[in-house]
Amino acid sequence: MKKQTKAYLLALLAVLFWSTIASAFKISLRHISYELLLLYASATASVLLLVVMVARQRLRTVFLIPLKNYYQSALMGFLNPFLYYLALLKAYDLLRAQEAGTLNYIWPLVLTLLSIPVLGQKISWKSIVAIFISFSGIIIISTRGRIHNMQFDEPVGVILAVGSAFIWAIYWLINMKDHRDTTPKLTLNFLFGLLYISLYLIIIKGRIEIPSLYGLLGGIYVGIFELGLTFIIWLQALRTSINTAKVSQLMYLSPFISLFFIQFIVKEPVILPTIAGLVLIVGGIVMQHYVDRQKQS
Repeated sequence: MKKQTKAYLLALLAVLFWSTIASAFKISLRHISYELLLLYASATASVLLLVVMVARQRLRTVFLIPLKNYYQSALMGFLNPFLYYLALLKAYDLLRAQEAGTLNYIWPLVLTLLSIPVLGQKISWKSIVAIFISFSGIIIISTRGRIHNMQFDEPVGVILAVGSAFIWAIYWLINMKDHRDTTPKLTLNFLFGLLYISLYLIIIKGRIEIPSLYGLLGGIYVGIFELGLTFIIWLQALRTSINTAKVSQLMYLSPFISLFFIQFIVKEPVILPTIAGLVLIVGGIVMQHYVDRQKQS
C-alpha cells in the first residue's frame, strides 16, 4: 500500500469515528448526566493513553518533565477536557444533536478571530467575509430558520455550544506554545482533566455515582472514539501523509456524515435550516483556509 493511500485511509477512519460522536453524545445523555458522561469518558481516555505510552515504552516522557510543564498541563487539562466538554455536553443536553454539533464546528473561525489580539495577526477583508458567511450559518441554525424574528428556542444551549468553540480555540492557541510531544502531553492533560471533573462532582454534586450499563458504555465509547483512539489514528494519518493539507481537508466531511448518523441512529429528523447553516459555516471555514494558504505562499 502506498504511503499516501494509507494516510487517506487512516484519516477517513478517524473522520468516520468522529462523525458518530454527536449521535453518541445524544444517545448517552438519555442514560447518564453530562457531568458523569465526561467523568467516565475522561477516565477511559486517560487509561487508553497510558496504555499506549506503556506499549511504546514512553511512560517516563509523561511524568519526568520540568515543573513548568506540569503547570501547563494543569491549565490545558482545565480547558480541555474539563471546561470544554462540560460546556459542550450541556449544550447537547439542551439542543438537538444536529444543532450542538454544527455550532461547535465554528472553532476554526473563532481561532482566526482570537489570533488577532493574541498573536497580533492582521485580518484581511476576505477573512471578514469568511467570518460573516459562517456567522450567518450560526444564526440560521440557532433560530431554526426563523431569522425574520430572531427567535431562539434554547438560547443557553446556543451560548454553550458557541462558547465551547471559543474554549477550544483558546486551548489550541495555548497548545501551539507548548512544544512537548503531542501524545505524552495529551495524556497528562487528560489526567488533570479527570482530576478536575472528579473534584467537581464531589464538591458540586456531593458524590460520584455509578451509572446504568448504557450510560457507562456511552462514557467508554466517547472516551475511546472522541478523546483517545481516534486522535491517535488522526495523528498517525498526518505523520504518514506526504501532504498534510490534503489529509486535513477530509475533516470537512465529518459534520455532513454526522448528520447522516443523527438522522438514522438518533432518529432526529435533520431540518433544512441545519443543512443550510452547516453549508455556510463550512463554506466560511474553507474560504478562510484558502486565505491562510495564500498568506503563506
